[in-house]
Amino acid sequence: MGSLFSKKSTPKSRVTEQDQAVLKLKQTRDKLKQYQKKIQLNQDKERKLAKQCLDQGRKDKALRLLKKKKFQDGLLEKTDNQLDNLERMVSDIEFAQCEIKIMEGLKSGNEALKELNAIMSLDDVEKILGDTEDAVAYQQEIDAMLTGTSIVEFDEEELEGELDAMLAAEEESKMPDVPVSGIDLPEVPEHEVGEGEKREVKERPRELVAG
Repeated sequence: MGSLFSKKSTPKSRVTEQDQAVLKLKQTRDKLKQYQKKIQLNQDKERKLAKQCLDQGRKDKALRLLKKKKFQDGLLEKTDNQLDNLERMVSDIEFAQCEIKIMEGLKSGNEALKELNAIMSLDDVEKILGDTEDAVAYQQEIDAMLTGTSIVEFDEEELEGELDAMLAAEEESKMPDVPVSGIDLPEVPEHEVGEGEKREVKERPRELVAG
């Protein structure tokens, strides 16, 4: 029964002091803008009134109205400067809040990364990789026993040499064949050749080319 009449805990407000400060600054900014509008309306009225006074020949009153307008111009300039300061402060606070959120996000991410790294160390990774290699090698041995074949080990240098030989054979096959048929080559004499025979052997290829 007591729990039925117990007071409910009020949820904690998410509004921070910085949020309240920004809200007050914006409220002040809005009041200044309203004040500016009020001054501008008064200036429009007094400008029209000063013109009427000039038309009526009441120069002194028109002059006083213009002085008042000049004073109000100074007030508008001051309120413009104050508005600029308020806007700048609001922007600075909001930007600082964004920076805080970014830092909090980076901090949370760093802590999460540390926890993940703590779960799996470098020694664990090396052990897992080693176990994986052993498991693969063991599986290959089992496959070799079941299929009746031995594990084939490849020599990288031998494979590269075979590949180079294949490429060389392919390049040689692309080269054009040199025709040798139809050319009557001189026979090689078995005895010592004299000067006259040497001259005849040298001139015979020329005749073949000319023919």
